[in-house]
Amino acid sequence: MRLRGDINVLMLGDPGTAKSQLLKFVEKVSPISIYTSGKGSSAAGLTASVQRDPSTREFYLEGGAMVLADGGVVCIDEFDKMRDEDRVAIHEAMEQQTISIAKAGITTVLNSRTSVLAAANPIFGRYDDMKSPGENIDFQTTILSRFDMIFLVKDEHDPQRDMSIARHVMNVHTGTHTDEQVEGEIPIDKMKRYIQYCKAKCAPRLSQEASEMLSSHFVSIRKEVKQKESHSSERSSIPITVRQLEAIIRITESLAKLELSPIATERHVEEAMRLFNASTMDAVNEGNADNAKMSEEITKIEAEVKRRLPIGWSTSYNTLRRQFVEKGHYSLAALEKALMILERRESIQFRHQRSNVFRCGV
Repeated sequence: MRLRGDINVLMLGDPGTAKSQLLKFVEKVSPISIYTSGKGSSAAGLTASVQRDPSTREFYLEGGAMVLADGGVVCIDEFDKMRDEDRVAIHEAMEQQTISIAKAGITTVLNSRTSVLAAANPIFGRYDDMKSPGENIDFQTTILSRFDMIFLVKDEHDPQRDMSIARHVMNVHTGTHTDEQVEGEIPIDKMKRYIQYCKAKCAPRLSQEASEMLSSHFVSIRKEVKQKESHSSERSSIPITVRQLEAIIRITESLAKLELSPIATERHVEEAMRLFNASTMDAVNEGNADNAKMSEEITKIEAEVKRRLPIGWSTSYNTLRRQFVEKGHYSLAALEKALMILERRESIQFRHQRSNVFRCGV
């Protein structure tokens, strides 16, 4: 059995947050890299295609982006615009790091030991905070579990930050250089050589303490996600599987590799956990009953609605809103969420353009 050593990253976020610029930079810095856009990529273009030689009339294989980038990075922009059948083609390449071909009498397995850096927009173009991650992310869980880190890139409105970005853009256009000198900038060629050296020479191993810390952390993450699922009565849109444990191990080893350290210690594990929590776990928790207080409110509202409304009775939505939000001091978001959960469980039904709530089941 061969374990994957390359890290796959998905950036999911609002337009205009420089995702494509980052992908272009990674393409420049990586020793081997291919940049492709999801809209113009077909399954054959990403994996491999069978061509016919015009002179000999024989079939031959031509490698696609994932094969040509063996030992490097594939940057896929507009990942959400890909057709589903094309996206399925890279499942095997992302996890097993091979591409199996059975076309025109040619059966073979090609290597594609490559990292995937993908950028995508949410289903509505912009990320909607009022909806859960499942409603924002239009991907199947099969592909999401193959990404080690999923970053939500949001366009937050911060006047100070907006001002500094605007000033920087204006300086680029007018050609004036600011006095602010960027510290610690590494020349691209030097960075390229360093990455190549790290990949070729360094293969760190986990220490005993670090591996124990990793396994206990993974168990606690699974427990946390299970609790959240039971509160919100819906499956987490981003699954936490054994692949995610392997992802944290890969991140730990890569951090040790950056320092050219032969052993990955607890310090590296802590940083890997911080990165994993700031990316994937943040995406899992996003919008899922924002915090414990919210989920507590939802549970109370559910119980109260069931108590006040016997089976077969109905009431108006405005009455519930008056009783819970205006007199009961609950938030409107909690009431909406509670009613949505009850509707999903088929305890209530909305009637007359959602103005009436009918209790139809237990």
